[in-house]
Amino acid sequence: MKVSNLYISQVKRKCGIEVGENYNLPKSENARVPQCPKEKEEAIKAALKYYAMI
Repeated sequence: MKVSNLYISQVKRKCGIEVGENYNLPKSENARVPQCPKEKEEAIKAALKYYAMI
């Protein structure tokens, strides 16, 4: 399974884990940001639990 850094940071924010500031911001204000699919979110949460981050 391939998981992007964007999805990981989205799940971390949902769990209340502090993430660093994003310096690679889009040029336009209304840029479309893809949302993490449910199955990948569950896999990321399982990995965070495994590493005792949540």
